Amino acid sequence: MSRRATIRTDHDDPALLARAIRPDNTDEMSTTVEYAAGSDSDDDNAVGDTGDGNGGILVTRIDRDTTSGLRSTVDDYVVNLSVAIDVATHAQTVQHAQPTDTGSVSDTPSDSDTNQHHE
Repeated sequence: MSRRATIRTDHDDPALLARAIRPDNTDEMSTTVEYAAGSDSDDDNAVGDTGDGNGGILVTRIDRDTTSGLRSTVDDYVVNLSVAIDVATHAQTVQHAQPTDTGSVSDTPSDSDTNQHHE
């Protein structure tokens, strides 16, 4: 008898999370993205939401032969998912906090900008 778990995670960019966690999936796991219209996508290149502002749902299904195996796999998955969400959130915060035009990096010329020769 097989034990099964389905974990559904609502997120603004579920395709990003799917790409982040899929490398850690075992043979007993499958990860897809469901959008508001109910369509599934297992396309790693799908990015963002459907344009309606609702994002989508990351769906991971886990099948294991034993209850302890299922528990262990779910625990590992939830930790990986938590890290992926934290990294994605931090990356968005940092990216939005950066100015769009930084101008000159330095007001002082670098060694390569000066024609000084050191002998």
